[in-house]
Amino acid sequence: MKLLVDGYNLLHASGVFGHPSDPPTFETARRALLDLLAQQLTEKDRKQTTVVFDGKDAPPGLPSQLSFERISVLFSRRKTTADELIADLIAAEKQPRQLLVISSDHAVQRAARQRGVAHQDSELWIRDLRQQAAAATSTTENRDHPQSAEDIAHWVKEFAPPPAANRNKPPAGK
Repeated sequence: MKLLVDGYNLLHASGVFGHPSDPPTFETARRALLDLLAQQLTEKDRKQTTVVFDGKDAPPGLPSQLSFERISVLFSRRKTTADELIADLIAAEKQPRQLLVISSDHAVQRAARQRGVAHQDSELWIRDLRQQAAAATSTTENRDHPQSAEDIAHWVKEFAPPPAANRNKPPAGK
């Protein structure tokens, strides 16, 4: 499924604003959000993700389209908002049922609904993404750090059924 992300909306919802030692700028905040997405999306998902930012806050001379770790990044033109560009992209989508729009903006959600495009609030989506990433990390850590033979022997002894000769014997004192 393709992702179409309202960049500044997700940035606000994510709470990611760049490294504390960096001066707080739109550029460092955008970079922090894109870093987060690049780390937590699979390569396949990154290839199908477009993040749209308002162009009025883009550095002068920045192209209106670029790629970051296989994520497509678009900046609206200076007299067009990101919301308007997102609505245009939704309207132009040839397979609207294959698109998921990430934005808490009601106008963007309305544009998605009108085309039958799925949408999700930024806060919910980023929370789910982080939970999936945490679960994947936990699974990877368990796979990368298998139990030692000593640990396995301990747990087998702890939970193994008693020997067959002792199964029918009543506990001592009864």
